[in-house]
Amino acid sequence: MIDLEYVPMETLEAGLDHIRQAPKDQGVLQLIVRRPATEQREVLSEGQLDLVEGLVGDNWKMRGSSRTDDGSSHPDMQLNIMNVRSIGLLAPDQERWQWAGDQLFIDLDLSDANLPAGTRLTIGEAIIEVTDQPHNGCKKFAQRYGQDAIKFVNSAVGKELHLRGINARVVQPGTIRQGDQVRKI
Repeated sequence: MIDLEYVPMETLEAGLDHIRQAPKDQGVLQLIVRRPATEQREVLSEGQLDLVEGLVGDNWKMRGSSRTDDGSSHPDMQLNIMNVRSIGLLAPDQERWQWAGDQLFIDLDLSDANLPAGTRLTIGEAIIEVTDQPHNGCKKFAQRYGQDAIKFVNSAVGKELHLRGINARVVQPGTIRQGDQVRKI
């Protein structure tokens, strides 16, 4: 990646009100990103969500997880979802959003108060369910967005609002498209 300028903490904190104004019940799927292999990204206008594969063509299933006893993929981490207002604050250049490592970027309030584990969302033809698996900022995230970004998303307010994002699993397969409405059920 090229040498990047990172957004300073003062700017990040100043953007909290905008993030808190995200829609509560109905939002929009603004970006779909498939990760076919490590460090590879494909921006899609349309994708398929599958009960077994998650986002079809994504490497989630093959990558495995440190959160399972046998190292296999974690069923409650099929999909990584990030709020577009949060990533937009961290990376004003939308071309950099895909490097967050999430597959779905939506304009919806992802906070615990609004989307507790078990909440279901419709996106296009599919239904997904928010899981209780934490989605935290990691070393790669810090490299891509800076130390202030990692401190911001992993802070108490960052965790409450899920500024780094949430995990979900597919409960009804179907086609999703960029621009689809995302609705709480």
